[in-house]
Amino acid sequence: MDIIRIILAIILPPLGVFLQVGLGKHFWINILLTILGFIPGVIHAIWVIGRY
Repeated sequence: MDIIRIILAIILPPLGVFLQVGLGKHFWINILLTILGFIPGVIHAIWVIGRY
């Protein structure tokens, strides 16, 4: 299942984070990072998926 989340994190980072941790602080941080720049959002999403 993590492979699917990582693929979703590359396509749409907040979705990958949402599927991993729900509507917590990491989701909102990822939304902000994705708005500020797509690459930071992807990096954060992969980090969250790998950590949790």
